[in-house]
Amino acid sequence: MPRLTLIVPAYNVQGYIGECLDSVLGQDFTDFEVIGVDDCSPDGSGAILDSYAARDARIRVLHLTENVGLGRARNAGLDLATGDYVLFLDSDDTLAPGSLAAITARLDATDDPDILIYDYTRTYWDGQLLRNKRSDLMAEGDPAVFSLAERPQLLDLLQIVWNKAYRRDFVTRHGFRFPPGYYEDAPWTYTSLIAAERIAVLDRSCVLYRQRREGGNILRTVSRKHFDVFDQYDRVFAYLDERPDLDSWRTALFRKMVDHFLTVLEKPGRLPRNARAEFFHRAAKDYRSRLPEGFERPPGGRGYKYALLGVDSYSAFFGVTRANNVRHRARLGGQARIGRAKRAALGMFYRSQLRMPLDENLAVFSAYWGRGYSCNPAAIEAELGRLAPGVRRVWAVRSEHRDRVPAGVEKVIVGSREYWAVMARAKYLTNNVNFGDTIVKREGQIHLQTHHGTPLKTMGLDQARYPASTNMDMEKLLRRCDRWDYSLSANRFSTTVWERVYPCRYTTLETGYPRNDVLLGSTAADVVKARHDLGLADGSTAFLYMPTHREYEKSFAPRLDLPKLAEALGPDVTLLVRGHYFYKPTGRLAELQASGRVVDVSAHANVEQLYLAADALVTDYSSAMFDYANLDRPIVVYADDWDTYRVVRGTYFDLMAEPPGTVATTQEQLTAVLCSDAWRDEKAAGLRAAFRERYCDYDDGHAAERVVRRVFLGEEALPPVVPLAERTPAPSPAEALALVLEQAAGKA
Repeated sequence: MPRLTLIVPAYNVQGYIGECLDSVLGQDFTDFEVIGVDDCSPDGSGAILDSYAARDARIRVLHLTENVGLGRARNAGLDLATGDYVLFLDSDDTLAPGSLAAITARLDATDDPDILIYDYTRTYWDGQLLRNKRSDLMAEGDPAVFSLAERPQLLDLLQIVWNKAYRRDFVTRHGFRFPPGYYEDAPWTYTSLIAAERIAVLDRSCVLYRQRREGGNILRTVSRKHFDVFDQYDRVFAYLDERPDLDSWRTALFRKMVDHFLTVLEKPGRLPRNARAEFFHRAAKDYRSRLPEGFERPPGGRGYKYALLGVDSYSAFFGVTRANNVRHRARLGGQARIGRAKRAALGMFYRSQLRMPLDENLAVFSAYWGRGYSCNPAAIEAELGRLAPGVRRVWAVRSEHRDRVPAGVEKVIVGSREYWAVMARAKYLTNNVNFGDTIVKREGQIHLQTHHGTPLKTMGLDQARYPASTNMDMEKLLRRCDRWDYSLSANRFSTTVWERVYPCRYTTLETGYPRNDVLLGSTAADVVKARHDLGLADGSTAFLYMPTHREYEKSFAPRLDLPKLAEALGPDVTLLVRGHYFYKPTGRLAELQASGRVVDVSAHANVEQLYLAADALVTDYSSAMFDYANLDRPIVVYADDWDTYRVVRGTYFDLMAEPPGTVATTQEQLTAVLCSDAWRDEKAAGLRAAFRERYCDYDDGHAAERVVRRVFLGEEALPPVVPLAERTPAPSPAEALALVLEQAAGKA
């Protein structure tokens, strides 16, 4: 008897079911069975199920002789289930790595509840990931096991069955079955929840809920089948009618019923236009017949719609909806007109400022498309303040990132009147990416391009050979690059790449990267402080995990099962996880921090401080490896998709042949590396030394000074680069702690 049974109905999903089954069979927990139910699918779904069953004995396939619909297909699978717990997984969805192990561990920890509820994340065709909006309801508090009466807010979760594990004998004892028709999850979900005596939750996103671009589910199907919702709530209230002891749930379920009716009415693309009035009148009838005594409508506009249902006034309801839509369109139209007028006025203002004299003592800085104060521009700005305090330094930042500029640093908001004024009149413009196309390069202005990494992946014109990696207009790109006067380089390798992929008339400055100066100039006290600021315990080990952006992934999802890795590494190891700046927060990392051994540092303002705090870097193809190598600390490459990455994005060298340290291609290999001394042994040190010889040419702790003296002060004689063998990187965390303790003992 397996611990888990997963029931996977299949109908017209031949493009998805393989990915679904792969996500199940690839789980590290193996004590499960899969019952695939071919709901007489007209495509190849049934054959795909059979092919998987032929390869894995844990899969059994049931071929139905007629199409019975999702609910009854689940019933057919339920009849064959033998596991302690039953899970339902739709065949176009997938399981996140490590989910079955986490589910089973939670079942064990809560002594086999009737129902375990876990979370899910919506995945969109464009790669966007959005965790369940009510993930706050998944908090694992005390008591760990409870009844619905103790946490009735769980009714506010989407009424779905595939985010729950059901104890099979609980299902059998109560005789739960799925009804036919649309919205079949509602009666099962509500009745099972109110019947359960012991419920637990798992605060982890286990199911990746596919939002298919072309539709594929009932919510995007215009049909009279949406009238099935009435039959489903007939079943819910019939269940209550037969069990007077559950009468206390009548008010809560009435509210869920009415909200569901309103959702069907208000969402476009569900009801045929000629069926809306009929649906409303049926909803009004059920409203009046089931209205609980003393029921209080919700406040505001929602409550008004309840009232209109109560008096069966479709004309008034339709009028409210139409008026709201008209007001919304009018507001959007008015906003668009105002926006166009503002842009025209700012354009005229910018052109007027371009006719004003340049301010010889004004310098504008920006980084990462206005995302804040960071990288090479920040290091140069600080050094300029030290060497030329008379120069006014202004930081250009987008409004949503204004708080990421330190106190005391002057800033302007990109697109504002002040922004256009300084961009038109500043003598110096510094950025690690290009300024927008509307910026005019004036005669006499000096444009400094600092870049933001050493290029392992293809850049500039070379990206045209890899169309999957970019849709950039190369002619426009080169026009932006024509504005450069100086291009910074961290090493000879970068120089050869930049000058080929950005073939414009600029001067290359082989100064090193200013942002890396801190890695060579920091003291033991600086290292200890960086760790304490992150809450790292003295003597503990911190691995900084920094994966790079992938063009085929539109939001950041760790490629590792981080809780599992943290558990394997033990309590004295912390994983610092930093997602690429291209990705918007998804909430996925926040849920991994409960143990305190996985810390999301994606929003940390200063990556160099993370470098100082970390005992080792774990990365894939990120340029972070070139920067971190300046510390002469261990680097581990986790390259699970190297063959895909090099084909999609293109690379300038074979990282597998020339790595900066130990390489792992699976999580198991990485765990073995980090749990042993392989990440810092002699072989790893030899690889790192060769890598440093190739790529750490100019970063000696004085790059910012060289840049300021050359670009802003006009000096030709610059401080020479310190040879690699003579440089002294910041001490490792262990060395730093020993030095600080020794100094403290000496003072005592």
